[in-house]
Amino acid sequence: MVTLDLMKSISAAFNSRDVDRIVAFFAEDGVFCLARGPETVGRTLAGKAAIRKALADRFKVIPDMRWENEQYILAPADNRAISVWTVRGKSADGEDLNYQGCDIYTFKGDKIIHKNTFWKQVEHKDRL
Repeated sequence: MVTLDLMKSISAAFNSRDVDRIVAFFAEDGVFCLARGPETVGRTLAGKAAIRKALADRFKVIPDMRWENEQYILAPADNRAISVWTVRGKSADGEDLNYQGCDIYTFKGDKIIHKNTFWKQVEHKDRL
């Protein structure tokens, strides 16, 4: 069952940038939909191997990536939770990350079976 302690542990794992520690929270066939990518859901990573590779690649490019100001909304009866946060860091190509976002999680037991990430797109143009 999803708990506040479980959510805090997942956040701590992501902030450690220890890929194996993070991937241990996912089910073998877990799915992680990234905020960015070529699909309408961003980019779909299916299975621990794909998640491990994408995270390892990400942390090479953004070695100081971190999530701050986490808040959690739990729906244990539905095996779901939401984390709300601000992601920060600087990528190798000079992009400064400072985005508000959230993750929507679905669990089976204490393993993530689906994680869907969303974050604000910061634009410096006058449009809706």
